[in-house]
Amino acid sequence: MGERLKGKVALVTGIGSAGPGWGNGKAIAALFAREGASILGCDLRLAAAEETREIITSEGGKCTVMQVDVSRADQVEDMVQQCLEEYGTIDILVNNVGIVEVGGPVELSEESWDRIMAVNVKSVFLTCKYALPVMEKNGHGAIVNVSSIAALRFTGYPSCAYNASKGAVNQLTQNVAIQYAGKGIRANCVLPGLMNTPMIQEPLKKTYADGDIQKMIDIRDKQCPTGKMGDGWDVANAALFLASDEAKYINGENLVVDGGIICKFA
Repeated sequence: MGERLKGKVALVTGIGSAGPGWGNGKAIAALFAREGASILGCDLRLAAAEETREIITSEGGKCTVMQVDVSRADQVEDMVQQCLEEYGTIDILVNNVGIVEVGGPVELSEESWDRIMAVNVKSVFLTCKYALPVMEKNGHGAIVNVSSIAALRFTGYPSCAYNASKGAVNQLTQNVAIQYAGKGIRANCVLPGLMNTPMIQEPLKKTYADGDIQKMIDIRDKQCPTGKMGDGWDVANAALFLASDEAKYINGENLVVDGGIICKFA
């Protein structure tokens, strides 16, 4: 067990994986707990959140989980209040919830656009809305938002709502970073590239390989300069750095974690 977050309380959204394996939120929560943080985690899928909690508690960490729709203001407010009741404060906020649907403006339905924007962007607005007053009162805090290189580049398939939503997350983050910089609060983004996590399998498999998941993984691996996609732990390590005091003078930044692929897209 480490001590990089010793004594800190971290609120992590999207703490459960979308399927077997390690998604970004699951890895972030586990790593933060291993570094000494107490975790309040949420997910729309309670069973997935509880699986993460069981891993953390089995290793001697502290973790409480809730079923939360982070696009709903009342549920986010309740989650923040539960964190305060459970742990007394919030030192770190990690916004990890995100969904993707393939399609451009013609193919994508209005309902899908609205849902992606609500989950990917409104959720960040709402968690900041209710967590920032706690951090401001304390005089410190670190916010880490999981964005994507899709906020910066077209990444090989049309996903206009997802890309637009992640661009919005970047700008929301920078606005918060500047507004609260003088109050001891930092806000930064992690921008993953092509990652091999449970979340990618269902939305993307038909786009790449007509439903063949292993073929999709092979194709995406070959697209990466390193010859292999990253994983949830790569995102988690970047988030840990930004949340820790090692990054105390890093604010409003987009930390790209992509094995160099964005250089090919330039």
